[in-house]
Amino acid sequence: MHTKLTLRLDDRLIAQAKDYARDAGKSLSQIVAEYFSAMTSRRQPDGTETPTVARLRGVLKDSGLDGVRDYHAHLEEKHL
Repeated sequence: MHTKLTLRLDDRLIAQAKDYARDAGKSLSQIVAEYFSAMTSRRQPDGTETPTVARLRGVLKDSGLDGVRDYHAHLEEKHL
């Protein structure tokens, strides 16, 4: 069942969204529906991984990086 939804948005944003949808070969409704679906599927209450997380899991396993230490070093270098 499809239900009509009214959104109040800035005219320029609507024009940009319509251009994006046209370039993607989709309707604006389809773009919004896909976004809502992606937004709500990110919450995985049962603990399962999203496809993106599953694909990235283990990528840096043999990289020699220490996540916390290297991240702190990056932040110090960037901000100090």
